[in-house]
Amino acid sequence: MTVGERIKKIRQDNAISQTDLANACKISKQTLYKYENNIITNIPSDKIELIADYLSVSPALIMGWEDKEQAVPLPQTNVFMRPVYDSISAGFGVIAQDVPVDYMPTYITCPSEQDKYIWINVHGDSMSPLIDDGSKILIKKQTSVDSGQIAAVLVDDEEAVVKKVLYNDNTVELHSVNPYYPPRVFKNNDVTRVQILGLVKEVSKSLQ
Repeated sequence: MTVGERIKKIRQDNAISQTDLANACKISKQTLYKYENNIITNIPSDKIELIADYLSVSPALIMGWEDKEQAVPLPQTNVFMRPVYDSISAGFGVIAQDVPVDYMPTYITCPSEQDKYIWINVHGDSMSPLIDDGSKILIKKQTSVDSGQIAAVLVDDEEAVVKKVLYNDNTVELHSVNPYYPPRVFKNNDVTRVQILGLVKEVSKSLQ
C-alpha cells in the first residue's frame, strides 16, 4: 500500500471527508486527491505531519513504518449515523417511499447540522467517472449552490437528479460529466422550473 493509499484508507475508515482533511492541512482538495491517488507521490514531510496529526495517527504509520495496531483511534465525537436512500427523490420526500435502506457513519464538522446530511445510492452513469453507478453520495440539504458546484436538482415533477449547475445571465444549465448526456438549458422564466435540493459534499465509491 502506498503513502497516498494509506492516507485515503485511514481517512475513509474514520468517515472524514477530503474537504475537511484538506482544509485542516492547508492544502487544496485537488492536491489531497492527487496524494491519495498517487498522482503526487513525493508528499512534503510537513504535510505528512499535518495529515497524521488530524487523523490522530503517527507519521510513521502513514509512511508504512509501523503497524496499524499501534495507531491511536480517532475521537468519534463528530461521527453520526446518517440515512442512506435508494434514490434522490426518496431522500428528499419527493415520492411517498421516503424510507432509508441503510445508515452510514458520517463525519460532520458542525453537529447541529447533522440532520441536513443524507446519503444517496447512485444509479446511472451520467456523472461518471466523477460519480460512478453504484457509488454513494453525501448531500447537504440546502436550497442554493454556487455556479459550477454539483447538486441534487429537481426539475418540474420529474425524478430528482445530480448535475453540475452553471449560472449565466437569466440562464441555468444542468450538465452531466459523461459527455454522452447533453446539457439541459433553462432560460428566462423557465429557470423557476429548477429547484436546488442540496449540495453534493462527498462521493463514496466501492472498490469491488
